Amino acid sequence: MNRTSAERILPLKIMEDKGKILVHEIYASIQGESTFSGELCTFVRTTACHLRCSYCDTEQAFYKGIEKSISEIKQAIDDIGIKLVEITGGEPLLQKPVTELMRQLCDDGYQVLLETSGAVSVGSVDKRVHIILDIKTPGSGEVERNIWANLELLSPICEVKFVICHEEDYRFAKKIIEDYRLPEKCKILMSPEAQKMSGKNLAEWMIRDKLPARFQTQLHKILWGNQAGV
Repeated sequence: MNRTSAERILPLKIMEDKGKILVHEIYASIQGESTFSGELCTFVRTTACHLRCSYCDTEQAFYKGIEKSISEIKQAIDDIGIKLVEITGGEPLLQKPVTELMRQLCDDGYQVLLETSGAVSVGSVDKRVHIILDIKTPGSGEVERNIWANLELLSPICEVKFVICHEEDYRFAKKIIEDYRLPEKCKILMSPEAQKMSGKNLAEWMIRDKLPARFQTQLHKILWGNQAGV
């Protein structure tokens, strides 16, 4: 059923006054993307997203979740015992307590990654957090939702990701990289959309243009396929 952005995040409004986070799942796996690819990682996946990208592979996180306090989430992370933690979704930054969770995790000595859509401001995120910002390409169907001011808030520990569905997306990404001088600000990731884009073609375009970016595939899908909780 089609819903407006406001309707999609309605369950989160109930949580705001509770100081809790609606969590879809917490689990240990291998980090499948980013410059941390291949490392052991604990994932905290929050519930709900206001976007509906054409290539979304975590639609299960649009709905269903368990209310958890920050202390409960931290205890689950401590119990797993892996020092690299990624906060993902859904869209984590739709829930205000997530920024406090990340701050506390950094204080506790965890290395924290944040996977975010680029359609919510990252201005409140602790500077110690490694932001992985997914810039929406035309092929996503959500390109108008990008908050371009986010690109001015990134530091060298942050990463920008483009999911490429076709050559138009590649040209779009190349222009954004150049216009915003991204190589001077952060790391850049280029991902072929698994169902629509040949990884070989994307790699060849990057080589041809000497694009200052990192080609990546989704390692977790190579290992386990397109299943949840890995």
